[in-house]
Amino acid sequence: MLKGYEEYMDTGYDWIPQVPKTWEQRPIHSITTLSNERNGKRKDLELLSVYREFGVIKKSSRDDNHNVESQDLSNYKYVNSGYLVMNKMKMWQGSLGISQYEGIVSPAYIVCKVDQDIIGKYLHYLLRSSHFKIFYNRISYGVRVGQWDLRYNDLKNLKIYLPTSDEQNQIVRYLNAKVAKINRLISAKKKEIALLKEYKQAIITRAVTKGICAGVPMKESGVEWIGEIPEGWEERKLKYLCSINTGDKDTINRNDDGLYPFYVRSPKIEHIDTYSFDGEAVLMAGDGVGAGKVFHYVSGKFDYHQRVYNLHYFKDVCGKYIYYYLKENFWRKIEEASAKSTVDSVRLPMLLEFPVVFGQIGEQQQIVSYLDAKCSAIDATIQKRELAIEKLTAYNQSLIYECVTGKVDVRGIHVEEVPEAELIEEMDEEIVAEFDDETSEEENTE
Repeated sequence: MLKGYEEYMDTGYDWIPQVPKTWEQRPIHSITTLSNERNGKRKDLELLSVYREFGVIKKSSRDDNHNVESQDLSNYKYVNSGYLVMNKMKMWQGSLGISQYEGIVSPAYIVCKVDQDIIGKYLHYLLRSSHFKIFYNRISYGVRVGQWDLRYNDLKNLKIYLPTSDEQNQIVRYLNAKVAKINRLISAKKKEIALLKEYKQAIITRAVTKGICAGVPMKESGVEWIGEIPEGWEERKLKYLCSINTGDKDTINRNDDGLYPFYVRSPKIEHIDTYSFDGEAVLMAGDGVGAGKVFHYVSGKFDYHQRVYNLHYFKDVCGKYIYYYLKENFWRKIEEASAKSTVDSVRLPMLLEFPVVFGQIGEQQQIVSYLDAKCSAIDATIQKRELAIEKLTAYNQSLIYECVTGKVDVRGIHVEEVPEAELIEEMDEEIVAEFDDETSEEENTE
C-alpha cells in the first residue's frame, strides 16, 4: 500500500484540504498565458475538440461529434502541443486538457500557453482530477446547466500546488503506467460487452427468422434479407398483424411525480399524470436519435409521446414476439435502405409494409420464453462487465487525484516508462472503444 508524505499543510480549499508541505503554491495565472492566436489563412491544421472523458482529441477521431464547424475557419483559435484548452461551457464536467496535438479549436474555447517549467502532462492530470470539478462547478454561471459559462478571469486566481519538476515527472511516469494498464483492462471489458451484444443480436435474429427447433424443413420466405424460414411459417406485412398509432403528448406534459409511465423517444421512462392506453403494446421511436428503435414492450396503463409509435391489438402474433422481431430487424433494415448511418424519422408506411415472418402462436410463445431466458442471462453478464468498468474508472480517478494532490507518495517507486506515442495510440483506441459502446445505447432524446 502506498504511504503518504511526512508533513502536510492546509490549502484553505474544502475540496482539497491538505497537500504536502514541500509543494509550492502557484495561482493559475502565474503558469499560464491566455492565447488568442487565430488560424488565419492556414489550411493544414487539424480540427480539435475537447471531451470530458479524454481531454483534447482530434475531432475526426469521433463519429458522434455532430457539432458543425464554420465554413470559414480563419477565426478558430490556434493550439500547439502542450497548450491548455478548455471548453468553458462544460468545464464543470471536466472538459479540458493539455493538447498532444497541433491544430485549431472553436473560438468559444479558452486556450492558454503553459510555462515551460511546468510538466504539461502533470498539469493535465491535475486539472482534470475529480475534485477540481467541484471548483469549476462553483465558478461556472448561467441560466441553466446546459448553458453554463466560465471565464478565464474566474479561473486565473485558483491556487494549485506543485511539487518539483523531478517529482512531477515521477508522478507522471507512475500515472502513465497505471492509467495505461487500467485503460487496457477497460478496453478489454468493452470488447467483451460488444461481443456479448453481437451474440445477443444474433440469437434474437436467428430465433425470429429461423425458429429454435433444429432440423425442421425449410422454405423460401420470399423476403431477400430473411431467406429461408421453417416450412410451417408464413410472411405477412405488419399492417395485417396489429394496429399502429402515435401518442398525443409532448415532453412538457411529463411530471416526475406522475402516477403513470410516460414513454418518450428513448430508453428512459418518464412519468405523467394521465394515461391514454391500457393494454399490451410495443413502442418505437418515430424520430430523433433513436428513430426506428424499439425500446419498450409494455402491458398496463401508460401514456406516450406524439412521435412514439404504439403497436397494439395484435392478430395471430404475440406482442412480445413482435417486440423481439422488430427490435433487431427493423431499424437495421431501414438504415440499409436509406444508405445513411442514421435515420431521421420513421414514416408510418415504412412500418405498415414491413415484412414479418412467424409460426403458430404456440411456437411464438416458445421462442419468446427462450429469448427471455437467453437475453436475461446475457444482460446479466453485460451488467457485470459494466460494473467492472465503473469500478475501474472510479479507481482510475481516485488514483490520479491521490497522486496529484499528494495523498500518496510515489517518489522512489520504479515504473516502466510508457512512451508518449503509445499513450496517444491507447487513447485513440479507448476513444474508438468508447464510441463503439455508445452507439449501442441511445441518448435520452425527448
